Amino acid sequence: MTALLILLTLLCLAVPVYVYFGYPALLWLLTRKRPAITHRRDDITPSVTLVISCYNEAAVIAAKLDNALAMDYPRDQLQILVVSDGSDDGTDEIVKDYAAQGITLIRQEGRLGKTMGLNLALDAAQGEVVVFSDANALYAPDAIRKLVRNFADPEVGYVVGAALYTDGASGASAQNENLYWRYEIAIKQWESRLHSVVGGDGAIYAIRRELWEPLQQKDINDFVNPLQIIAKGYRGIFDAEAQCFEETAGNFDKEIARKERIVNRSIRGLMRVSTTMNPARVGIFAWEVISHKLLRWLIPVFLGLGVLGSIPLAIAGWWPFQIVALGAFLLLALTLIAHRRDDKSELPIYLSTPYYFTMVNLYAVRGIFKAIKGETQVTWSSARPESASSAETEFKK
Repeated sequence: MTALLILLTLLCLAVPVYVYFGYPALLWLLTRKRPAITHRRDDITPSVTLVISCYNEAAVIAAKLDNALAMDYPRDQLQILVVSDGSDDGTDEIVKDYAAQGITLIRQEGRLGKTMGLNLALDAAQGEVVVFSDANALYAPDAIRKLVRNFADPEVGYVVGAALYTDGASGASAQNENLYWRYEIAIKQWESRLHSVVGGDGAIYAIRRELWEPLQQKDINDFVNPLQIIAKGYRGIFDAEAQCFEETAGNFDKEIARKERIVNRSIRGLMRVSTTMNPARVGIFAWEVISHKLLRWLIPVFLGLGVLGSIPLAIAGWWPFQIVALGAFLLLALTLIAHRRDDKSELPIYLSTPYYFTMVNLYAVRGIFKAIKGETQVTWSSARPESASSAETEFKK
C-alpha cells in the first residue's frame, strides 16, 4: 500500500515539473538544430481587414484608431472595423468621428460577448487576411506587414504576434505577469519551429479569412479558431517581430480573475475541437496542445493530490516527501501573508511570486469546475482600472 501511495504521489508531483520545465526543455532539444524560420516568408501585401473589439473603451479607442491609421501598410489594402459590444460610455461616438477616414463601426446590441461580435465582423470583412486586435493594444508601425509575410507559405493558416507589456517593471503584479509572459514567448517560438504555436492572442493574431468558421457564443475565439485551423491541416506561426504594446491589469485580483475566465472558456474550447489532441490527425501538435494547455490547466489538481499524498509519507519519515510537505506549507504561509496585505502592488518578490502562483492556480481550478458545471463567461470588460468598473461578470449555462 505504501509503495502504491509513493508511486501515485510521485506521478502527481512529476506533472507540474514536466509542464513547467520538462516540456520547454524537450521543445528546445527538438528544435535547437532546426532553422529559426521553418516556413516560407515574403514581402507580400494582401488585402487585410483589421478587426478591433471593444466594450466601453472611450479612454483608449481614439489612440487605437490613430495607431491603426498610421500603420505602414497600403491604405487601399486595409479595411478597419470596430466591433462594439453594446458600449455605453461614448466609445461608439468616438469611432463614428473616424468614419470619414474609412473606419467602420459595427455595433452589437445586448452584450452578447466578444465572440458573437467577431462573427458579425467576419460577415463584413473583405480582406484576404483578417487581423484581430483589442482596443488597448497599440501596434508597431510594421506589425501588420510582419504578420502577413508569413502567409506567403500556403501551409500557414494563422500567425500570432508578440504582445509586449509596457508596464512590466511597475508593481508586483505587472512584474510577475511580465516574467510569465517572457517565459511564454520562448515556448511559442519553439512550438512554432516544431509545428505550430498553440492558440492565438486576442491582441494580435491573423488568419486566412477563408478558414474562418462562425463560432459559438461560449467559444474563446483566439483559442478555438486556431484549433479549428489546425484541424483543417494548416500550421500556426509565431512571429516575435510582429509586435504590439499594452499594459497589464496592474492589479493581482484583476489579473487572477482574467486567468480564471481564460481557463474557463479554453478548456471547453479544447473539448469542442478535441481532434487536435489526436496525434493521428494533427501529428506532434497533439503533444504540444496537451502539454502546453491541458496539463497546465490541471496542474493545481496534480499539485494538490501530490501534497496530500506527501503528508502521510512525510509523517512516516520519508524525507523527500517531508521536503515537499514543508515546501507546500511555506508556499501557503507566504501566500496568506501576502493576501493579508492591503496594498499588493508593493509586495516584495518573495511574497508576490508565491501569491501570484498560488492564486492563479486556485482560480484556474475554479474556472475548470465552472466549465464542468456548464458555466461559461461570455462577456468581458477591460481589466484596466479606468474602464473595469461598469461591467458585471456574466455566466451563461
